[in-house]
Amino acid sequence: MSKLGDLGARLHRGEVGYDFIGNRKIWYGLSILITITAIVALAVRGLNMGIEFQGGAVFTTPKSEVSVSQAQEYAEEASGHDAIVQQLGNGSLRIQVGGLDTSQSDQVRSELAKDLNVPEDKIAAELVGPSWGEQIANKAWTGLGVFMILVVIYLAIAFEWRMAVAALIALIHDLTITVGIYSLVGFEVTVGTVIGLLTILGYSLYDTVVVFDSLKEQTKDITKQTRFTYSELANRSINGTLVRSINTTVVALLPVAGLLFIGGGVLGAGMLNDISLSLFVGLAAGAYSSIFIATPLVADLKEREPAIKALKKRILAKRAGAAAKDESPDGTDESYADEGEIAVIGPRAGRHGRAPEHRG
Repeated sequence: MSKLGDLGARLHRGEVGYDFIGNRKIWYGLSILITITAIVALAVRGLNMGIEFQGGAVFTTPKSEVSVSQAQEYAEEASGHDAIVQQLGNGSLRIQVGGLDTSQSDQVRSELAKDLNVPEDKIAAELVGPSWGEQIANKAWTGLGVFMILVVIYLAIAFEWRMAVAALIALIHDLTITVGIYSLVGFEVTVGTVIGLLTILGYSLYDTVVVFDSLKEQTKDITKQTRFTYSELANRSINGTLVRSINTTVVALLPVAGLLFIGGGVLGAGMLNDISLSLFVGLAAGAYSSIFIATPLVADLKEREPAIKALKKRILAKRAGAAAKDESPDGTDESYADEGEIAVIGPRAGRHGRAPEHRG
């Protein structure tokens, strides 16, 4: 068995683990900082909306010796508007100019043919109206709203309302970070971006639901034992599915990274860039939120329940009594059970690097 596989097996059995729940304030603070940065970027810089949303013309030229910067200069001189130029994989150019009507588009096309020294009939021109982009945006918002409502209902039925709330907060967290990245780096928002954003919603929920399912199983009849608190079982659930979450995320990110860095960067495929960037950022944010945000939020919400509060109080009192007995001159050490001891990775490890575990 590989070292990673051996670690995964030990995490699943609860032999080792990292205290994710105990350090949740660190993760909350980090997420709040990133989210605030994303919101400020959106407020100050806004989004670089593509031509599909603001209207205009798209010109596709044949292969030309003219550089991207020179073609952009030609397009802006011919149209009087800002232009975005992308070089495609076959050496052709994709020129986007906003705010053009049909007559202006024909004039710009003619000027570009002269400047680029290519036949005018070889330049493909496509007009895009802003109403089309507005319809796409409205449908995307509608789809997003319906999706979130259905997710909350399903999770509330399959698990409980606290998990539904935590998953919803994690989803909003992932979307905000992804959109904020677009604002910070200035990437153009196109229909491909919208498709990518809607796609990551399912990926963002995948790891979250896996952890929630493990947590639901481990906390069944939790009040009938006095061995673990809810937070401790939540921590065991995260650790038990950690390697699986890492593996699935890496496997999902690899092809997306190929689309982003090879398909978009090397081949110059614009639509691939639009979809793959949102997928790449969203997948990474979703993996983070399922481990560091969603499950700790469930633990915080759950431990507000009177029954779970009382359970935690009983467990802590039992451990305090066991510790006092262990420290007495003639006491016997029953603070640590031989079976199922957990070695905690990190600064919160107990005596001899093991976390206390008590017989219920």
